[in-house]
Amino acid sequence: MSATDHPPADRLILEAGRADRQYWYDLWRYRELFFILAWRDVAVRYKQTVIGIAWAFVRPFMTMVIFTFVFGHVAKLSGDGVPYAVLVYAGLLPWTLFSSVFGDASSSVTSNSNLISKVYFPRLIVPLSTGVVALIDFAVSLSILAGLMLWFRVVPGWQILLLPLFVLLALLVSIGPALWSAATVVKYRDFRFVVPFILQFGLYASPVGFSSSIVPSEWRLLYSLNPMVGVIDGFRWCIVGGASPIYMPGFLLSLGVTAFMLWLGIWAFRRTERAFADLI
Repeated sequence: MSATDHPPADRLILEAGRADRQYWYDLWRYRELFFILAWRDVAVRYKQTVIGIAWAFVRPFMTMVIFTFVFGHVAKLSGDGVPYAVLVYAGLLPWTLFSSVFGDASSSVTSNSNLISKVYFPRLIVPLSTGVVALIDFAVSLSILAGLMLWFRVVPGWQILLLPLFVLLALLVSIGPALWSAATVVKYRDFRFVVPFILQFGLYASPVGFSSSIVPSEWRLLYSLNPMVGVIDGFRWCIVGGASPIYMPGFLLSLGVTAFMLWLGIWAFRRTERAFADLI
């Protein structure tokens, strides 16, 4: 038997496929890295800006003002008995959470190329960590919604207890497309210019500036292929109460679309992840 048949006991052996077999366990093992990356993103977002965390107030507030003027005063759309500013802002918050996760995660892998090319860790940590910044912005923006509700004397009902459920659902809706987009941007860098266009189109295609009740009944099921429709309707219902505006067949369809997109995003990311170090 040659000396090469049995390597010395102190030699490190890299077994092919071992990282794949313990990948999901490694996500938990590297949880500290997740929080480090998340905290770094938070610090970078607010430390080097002129108005700091106030930006989380300004952006949704100005969008709400524009939407209220265009849809409420120019287009004369009905708010279904709800002050139009509250209606718009209650739809804008879950959409902003979705768009922030989607937009930030899309470029997260290429932005961390130095780390990814040198150190092993589950790459899923990188796009997932961007969601922490989006959640902080979301929490800050909730204070504006609370102020609007006090100003217009909108009192939530028991449905407010379901609000965390729809926040979680908004995150799940965003994670699937975000992972797919992050993997696509690594392979095709020009795709990062497409992401803002997708988000801009989605903003107007979702019931942010209007109630989804204005959509003709024969189109509601098709409209619900956009999973953010059910999220926004549910979030708005938790805020303003009253009869549920959720179109249940469409909501169930959107849950199916969300599950499929989540699977597709994870599959595409894991498939491309092996080549990240070579592509970036």
